Amino acid sequence: MNCGPPGTDHTRTDHTVVIGAGIAGLVSALLIAASGRRVTVLERQATPGGKMRQILVGGAPVDSGPTVFTLRGVFDAIFEAAGARLDERVTLREAEVLARHAWDGGARLDLFTDVDRSADAVGALSGARDAKGFREFCKASADVFAMLDESFIRAAEPSLPKLMASQGMFGAHRLLAIRPFTTLMPALEGFFRDPRLVQLFGRYATYCGSSPYLAPATLMLIAHVEQSGVWMVEGGMQNLARALHRLAEEKGATFLFGREAREIVVEHGRVAGVETQDGERIAATTVVANADAGAIANGILGREAARAVPPAARAARSLSALTVSMRARTQGFPLSRHTVFFSRDYEAEFDAVFEHGRLPAEPTVYVCAQDRDDHGLDESRAGPDGPERLFMIVNAPATGDTRPFSPEEIATCETATFQHLSRLGLSVERDPEATRITTPSDFERLFPGTGGALYGRASHGWNASFERPSARTKLPGLYLAGGSVHPGAGVPMAALSGWTAAHLISRYSASTARSRMMGTAGGTSTS
Repeated sequence: MNCGPPGTDHTRTDHTVVIGAGIAGLVSALLIAASGRRVTVLERQATPGGKMRQILVGGAPVDSGPTVFTLRGVFDAIFEAAGARLDERVTLREAEVLARHAWDGGARLDLFTDVDRSADAVGALSGARDAKGFREFCKASADVFAMLDESFIRAAEPSLPKLMASQGMFGAHRLLAIRPFTTLMPALEGFFRDPRLVQLFGRYATYCGSSPYLAPATLMLIAHVEQSGVWMVEGGMQNLARALHRLAEEKGATFLFGREAREIVVEHGRVAGVETQDGERIAATTVVANADAGAIANGILGREAARAVPPAARAARSLSALTVSMRARTQGFPLSRHTVFFSRDYEAEFDAVFEHGRLPAEPTVYVCAQDRDDHGLDESRAGPDGPERLFMIVNAPATGDTRPFSPEEIATCETATFQHLSRLGLSVERDPEATRITTPSDFERLFPGTGGALYGRASHGWNASFERPSARTKLPGLYLAGGSVHPGAGVPMAALSGWTAAHLISRYSASTARSRMMGTAGGTSTS
């Protein structure tokens, strides 16, 4: 099969069109091209990466999407499968401090890659009983991962019967042991007396855009993932997307930026190509749609594609966000690379977002200080007195298409955010000219048909994970990839969905990925 540069000939039949150059689209395009098939990628934006984006603020690029890189073994395997090495394409540094956490009253807690060191920190904050509970929690989260890793996370088309069968004759008993029918917060209360620790580990539900009060306890596996390793990407997360893009081009993939897909063309009951917004038709035998599954089900790629996606994809949307990208000077609080400032009423925060569709009156604020590492501020990047690059996230409802927030509502939330940070000790001196705010409506414009939801459907209820669409659809030739499909949201999960789509199209072997994943982190991530 000819795997040379495809040029402009759109008539050949051995052709895959990938819609969207997010991480899942990049991975699927890379691996399909590496297998010898012809690939064209349509991306409505001007650059690759999708939600993994950078914003130029005050003359400096600020990561304004995913900021945590975990499960490096997935990407080691992807690059290796394409005949390359991740560490020769992207510079990574492993973090020692996973994150810093702050509450009212001056309480702080750092978590580390070293479990013993984290347990000591938990003990200093909350006492010996909770330190013991933390160790038990780490074991429980590792057990959840061990059960779900190969039989669910890396399964192409998982189901509850398949999961139980994978556990042998005691499958039902083993499944019940990981508490799939219990929500996350009550499960955490079984490990920790201190409500601050329950709040901290409950926050992992937001990594897949969900409420910790409604998400299943199995999401505790995310704690195991972070404990297994977090890396900082030199030059920002966008460098990972650029590396995948360059390698895919080297393998023969063609990228058409600024070209939006309008409809998946169907003939004789199967995919025949893609029609773009400017009316061009690109013939293809297979299409990988790296787009929100719920948006596809609602018709953004045409009626035939909509019929191919399970109705469950339209279920309750996940979180959106109000984000602030800026260059600013800070004082008072010693920021780490990743710092979380918790609200005083966590339940009220999620009730406002999910039950009432409002911005929280007092938000939990995540801050990524991108010029900092384990040793503090890197003055070679920020200068001795700043300003430094900061990215902040506040949880918000995905109502960007149905109920956009007014400028007054956005301003009120912005004020509450910085007042909350100030009360917890962080003073931020910012320049309005070096500040960019992104709202759910902005995310809706970037990713149409989502309302600004960043993670597909919310993982609420024990069966939500099984109801995510898989890569294969009912329409022959149409495959799905991205954070809204199995195995879920986040950078490595999206990459795995792209791998699955590529495997189904080109029968690309996944054995290398399995060995790499098992040997590197012993975990996975939704970050």
